[in-house]
Amino acid sequence: MPANLTPEYFAAEHVYKSAETPQEKIAALEQMLASLPKHKGTEKMQADIKHRLAEARRESQKVRKTGVHSAPAYLIKREGAGQMALFGPPNAGKSQLVQALTHAHVQVADYPFSTRMPLAGMMLFEDVQIQLVDMPPICAEFMEPWLPQVVRSAQMGSLVVDANDPDVLGEIDFILTAADGWHARRPKLLVANKIDLPEATGNFRAIEELYGGEFHCLAVSALTGIGLADFARASFDALKLVRFYSKPPGKKADLDVPYVLLRGSTVQDAASHVHRDFAEHLKYARLFRKSHEHDGLMVERSHIIDDGDILEFHM
Repeated sequence: MPANLTPEYFAAEHVYKSAETPQEKIAALEQMLASLPKHKGTEKMQADIKHRLAEARRESQKVRKTGVHSAPAYLIKREGAGQMALFGPPNAGKSQLVQALTHAHVQVADYPFSTRMPLAGMMLFEDVQIQLVDMPPICAEFMEPWLPQVVRSAQMGSLVVDANDPDVLGEIDFILTAADGWHARRPKLLVANKIDLPEATGNFRAIEELYGGEFHCLAVSALTGIGLADFARASFDALKLVRFYSKPPGKKADLDVPYVLLRGSTVQDAASHVHRDFAEHLKYARLFRKSHEHDGLMVERSHIIDDGDILEFHM
C-alpha cells in the first residue's frame, strides 16, 4: 500500500534532517508523526519515527544531566544550505553587504574595526537560504587573535575589498599571504565593493587582470545594490550546491521548498535525503523539469542530478 505522504510530512522531515539539538529533533519528529497518514502502509514508518523520537528524548535527558559545553562565541554554527564567510580589510563594507543581503542587525560605521565579533545572517538566493558571516577585519595593524581559527573553519570564504581604495591591490596581497600562512583555504570569490565610487571601476579592471585567473571577481555596491544578485548566485555556485524537488506519483511537485545537496549527488543520494525507506527500496525515479513537468524521463539510481531537477521516486 502506498504511503501517500503529505507535503507537511516532507517539510517536517526536512526540518528534522537539519536539526542539530535534541529539542529541535523532538519537535520535528513529533510534527512528522502528526502529519503522517495512519494506515497499514505506514505502520513501519510510524514505528521508525517513534523509535527515533524515543532516542531523541533520551538524548535530551542526557544533555540536561551532563550539561553542554558551549562553543566559543567567535565560532558560528553553520545554518542554511551553506555558509559563506566575508573576510577583508577594514572599511571594505562587509557589514554593509550583510545588512543589504540579510535581515541581520549589524553595526555599519565609517570607521575601522566596528566589527569585533562574527555576525551571521541568512541570504536568500531564489528559494535557498545561504548563511553570510560578517568577520572582523584582517590587517597588519591589528587582528583578533582567534581570527585564523575562524578563517580555517569557514565552509567557504569571500574576500571583500574596497574597490575605491588606492591601495586595494596591496590589501588583497596582504590578506592572501596571511591566509596562506594560516594554512586556510583561499576564498573562492573576490568581491570589489563600492563600485559606485569614482576610482572603483579602474581599480576593478586591475583586480580582474591580476586575480581573474584564480578567483571569480565581482563588482558590487552594497549601498546601491549593484551586483548583489550576481553575488548571491556566485555564492550558491561556489558552495557547489544543487537543488531538487520531490514529486509524489500522480501529483504536482512541491516547488516551494527545495532539498539541497552537493553537486555530483545522485538520484540515490536524493532518495536518501528525502527518506531512508526511499533509498532502501528505490527501483528508479522519473525526472521532470519545471518547463516540461509532464514529460517524466526514467532515470537510474546512479544518475547525477542537476540543479532544479524534479524527482518522482518509485519503489
